[in-house]
This record gives sequence, C-alpha cells and structure tokens, in this order.
Amino acid sequence: MKRILPIAALMVPCVFVLFIPGCKPAPETNRTTAENANSQKEQPVDPAAIERELLQLEHDWATAAVTHNAEAVRRVEADDIIVTYIDGSTGTKADDIRDIESGALTAEAWELADVKVKVLDADAAVVTGRGIIKNGKYKGADGHTQLLKPHYRFTDVFARRNGQWQAVASQTTTIQNPPPSPSPTVEASPSPSPSAAGSPSPARQP
Repeated sequence: MKRILPIAALMVPCVFVLFIPGCKPAPETNRTTAENANSQKEQPVDPAAIERELLQLEHDWATAAVTHNAEAVRRVEADDIIVTYIDGSTGTKADDIRDIESGALTAEAWELADVKVKVLDADAAVVTGRGIIKNGKYKGADGHTQLLKPHYRFTDVFARRNGQWQAVASQTTTIQNPPPSPSPTVEASPSPSPSAAGSPSPARQP
C-alpha cells in the first residue's frame, strides 16, 4: 500500500495538468490572419482597368485646376499628400485647395503628354508625363505675380485606400530643352465663362 501511494500521488498532478485551460493549444489566429491577407494579395490585378482609372483622375485633376473645381482636388489628392514644387519647396492638400479657390494660379490651358502608368500592385501605381502650361501665372501672398515655366515633367504616386485611388505624392521638374509637343494626351481648357480663369494644378506647379 505504501508503494502505491507515491504512484497515486504522482498521477493526481498529471491529471490536474491535463484539465488546466492554459495547457490547451492556442487557436491559430496568426496563421488564419496571414492566410486571409495572402488570399487578398493573390486577387487578380487588372492593369488596364487601373490605367484607365488613373488617366481619368489625372484628367480630372488638370481640369479641376483650370476651372477652379476645388471639390475635384479634394477627391483626387490624399489628405497626407506630399507635394514638391519645382523650386524645391513643399506643399499640402490645403495649399493646393487654397490656390485653386483663390485663383492665385491662372493659365489659358493645361495639357498633358507622354503620360504613362506603372502599376505596382492592386493598390499602388506611379504616373509620369509632361505638362504644358499656356500663359501660366502664380500670384504670391506678397502680391507679386510670376510667370510659370511652360514645360515640365511630373511624377505622381497613387495609392488605393478603402477602394479609392488618390495621389499621395507629386513632384515636378523643369524641362530645359522641351521636345516638340505632340498631340496632348489630356487637355483642359478654360470654360467659356469669364469667371473660369484657367490654372495648372499646384501639385505640378513649375
């Protein structure tokens, strides 16, 4: 009997351990989350559809600048967009909207050429091209008006967030020796209305 008691005593903790909830295998939540993420990433990408959508956004962006449609700028530009102007200064979405609404930027017409869309994945893409501004002017806070250089290249980075494509970064570079201008890919001309003065998008201000 004395020899059985120690064995029985050892069996009790073992049985107790088996019923401790903490000893149960942890649910594979991390694995499930990873599998769901991979499943989403593996969804087919339609580059042609993305290209059409982004070209339309670029058109809307340029047209918004010419017609002073601030609502379109609010839709195309992300709240955290990083804008780098031709002189190296930077701006924000609020800056662009203010320039559109105040009419600080004006131009007779806005054209885009050589526009190319590089689709990185289902939620990221880069758009490059040339901009041609006709009689572009910018009136600074000090009241001084400067002429905008008519030819430049731009690079716009787009991201799809919550199903909506928006520009998250934009940068421009002056073209010192511009090539002959082909037929524009996108053109935005002023409205016949006298109050609709044209202007280039501040996100690509030369």
